[in-house]
Amino acid sequence: MQFHRDGYRPGDPDLLPAAPQVKDRTPELPDAVDVLIVGTGPAGTVLAAQLAAFPDITTRIVERRPGPLEVGQADGVACRTVEMFQAFGLADALVREAYWVNEVRFWGPSEADRSKIVRTGWVEDTPEGLSEFPHVIVNQARMQQFLLEHAAKSSSRLEADYGIEFVGYEMNDSDHPVTAQLRHTDGTELAVRAKYVVGCDGARSNVRRALGIRLEGDAANHAWGVMDVLATTDFPDWRTKNVVQSAGKGSLLMIPREGGNMVRCYVDLGVVEAGDAEIRKTTAEHLAEVANAILHPYSIDVQQVAWSSVYEVGQRVAARFDDLTPESQADATPHLFLTGDACHTHSAKAGQGMNVSMQDAFNLGWKLAAVLQGRSDAALLRTYSEERQAIAADLIAFDKHWSAFIAQPALDPEHPELGGVTPADMQAEFARQGRYTAGVATQYTPSSLTGAADYQHLATGFEIGTRFHSAPVRRVADAKRMELGHSHRADGRWRVYAFGDSSGAALEEFATWLTEGEESPVRRFTAAGADIDSVIDVHGVFRGSHRDLDVTGLPEILLPTSGPLGLQDWEKAWAADAAVDIFAERGIAAEGAVVVVRPDQYVAHVLPLTARDELRDFFAGFLLPVEVPVAG
Repeated sequence: MQFHRDGYRPGDPDLLPAAPQVKDRTPELPDAVDVLIVGTGPAGTVLAAQLAAFPDITTRIVERRPGPLEVGQADGVACRTVEMFQAFGLADALVREAYWVNEVRFWGPSEADRSKIVRTGWVEDTPEGLSEFPHVIVNQARMQQFLLEHAAKSSSRLEADYGIEFVGYEMNDSDHPVTAQLRHTDGTELAVRAKYVVGCDGARSNVRRALGIRLEGDAANHAWGVMDVLATTDFPDWRTKNVVQSAGKGSLLMIPREGGNMVRCYVDLGVVEAGDAEIRKTTAEHLAEVANAILHPYSIDVQQVAWSSVYEVGQRVAARFDDLTPESQADATPHLFLTGDACHTHSAKAGQGMNVSMQDAFNLGWKLAAVLQGRSDAALLRTYSEERQAIAADLIAFDKHWSAFIAQPALDPEHPELGGVTPADMQAEFARQGRYTAGVATQYTPSSLTGAADYQHLATGFEIGTRFHSAPVRRVADAKRMELGHSHRADGRWRVYAFGDSSGAALEEFATWLTEGEESPVRRFTAAGADIDSVIDVHGVFRGSHRDLDVTGLPEILLPTSGPLGLQDWEKAWAADAAVDIFAERGIAAEGAVVVVRPDQYVAHVLPLTARDELRDFFAGFLLPVEVPVAG
């Protein structure tokens, strides 16, 4: 963590000095903004936290509720989401207070007495080595609070404006082409001109309705009740995640919550008829009765219900995630976007909703910043819908399978014709889907932002299109053992990780070219006067011991100076850790490799250390060259 780069300052290092342009901010919404975010849900708060890193971008976030969310809704936090929180500097706080999901235990009807349940098996919740972070449980309200506090501490001092809803919009030909029509809860109306509007306002999105976009897919036909309870019980696995199948009484999914006592129970309420409004009137008391019937011979005595709801499983997705239509001109660029539940809805069984919504926003945020700061052409924004709609389609397909599978009754050996699954089948399926539920199965297909796999063999553990899978290294300057991926911050910069060859000579030649070469993408796309790592942040990873390297003898790109004081950055050079060799763990070839990582932590390309032209051309596909480049 570096926080004296701009000069010494005491106090909380996470509280950044306010940028000059935001010190005079008024409580009222301005007439014009660069980005207007609608909704403070998972997607909206991630987008706010991301854009808050850029005080030169005017961002405001509005929310129809009178204040922040306090209880209920989503709580499953996938490993991939914790990795993203690490980029914001929030992972340590998150995992400290979270419940860690270590195992999943399975219960089914006893062979001796099918009216009773018995434990039938267990699996590790997250396969070994899948991520350096665990799968955790934290209330959605707390997740959003982390992100909003981060935004408020940024140099932008970005805070939400509550009690304001989006009503509609009009387009014009100005430099702020979207006029958003808003309304306060007291009925007062106002208009805000924006360059971009992002609808993060949930399944009943006003932004989506204004765009005339429908959610399309299967209607809900299976109901589940959910309740967060404080209870006493004789059930022995109360503090582990459980999947419980009963004989004819339904299924129960139990997930302990943070804080040591609360448990969330998903209670199977069975098939419902279309338009059945009565099911939503199901009380928490009835949910507890059903849960106790399923748990027999065990029981729970509910002392308090913190939150409860009833929902019906349905999978739907929007035809597009922005305001472009099939009739739009080929060179048209979007100005309104949809994220999260505003463009895809599904069940809560696999805990993917909040996580995928956050990844939507993380995908979009850096692209908006790149365009607004003039580093990329506005055509970059077309890739948001292209990439995330494909991911949403995969999510819907997975959720259809998963929700149907988990709702199946326990197989009765005496009546196999009735169908169902055995506890062993359930256990095997949970294990098989581990990568997906951990959030690390996403893979972007080749595009201007994702290279071809011609050189994938040079770094088999950094698969192109997937998230950068971190591994331990040693920081050369201070011998600190840490995860290489934790050098990646949510600051809109691209990362280039150069992994050394056996002698290290090719890596140093590559780093020298990046520093001095006329065709170096670092020089071509970084303006004179800017820090050399302000657009592309280069790191070198050497084989062998950190004790054998002299940082001061490395090329400038690996010990650059930055900030108003011109201080050296000692955190660019790394060495393999003797205990866990990243070169072996991630399949780095003997000749080394260049791994290019997007601002949202996804591997964009793998190239040889000698692939100068390919690296230059790749960055030229989405970055705009500067008139006067940074000095080499």
